[in-house]
Amino acid sequence: MPRPILPDNRIHSAVADRFTSKHQAILQQVQEAIATNDVVVVGMAINPHPGQARRALAAAGIAFKALNYGSYLSQWRPRLALKIWSGWPTFPMVFVKGTLVGGASDVIHLIESGEIKALLAAPRPEK
Repeated sequence: MPRPILPDNRIHSAVADRFTSKHQAILQQVQEAIATNDVVVVGMAINPHPGQARRALAAAGIAFKALNYGSYLSQWRPRLALKIWSGWPTFPMVFVKGTLVGGASDVIHLIESGEIKALLAAPRPEK
């Protein structure tokens, strides 16, 4: 079932540009990172959960690219563009082969279950 998203025809044209033009640099950085790295952890300073994900991946011997954007009080607007794009409401956002797999507890579960190895061995999904 697809996630519910407000249709474009339900967004007034006077504000629609705010969705498509604001903070695109951060979105492009993340998209480039997930296109060129098997595992990407997108996080922010101070929040302990991105560190948990990075430590779990490192302990499992899984190489990853870490991207950090601001802290609780800084860069929240650019991070909001990532939340709107991904539909994921918190940090970290962990991507495996371009697919969002969730946050820290989700990636830890994938490591513990061994499923992350299968995801890494599988071909990258089509765009």
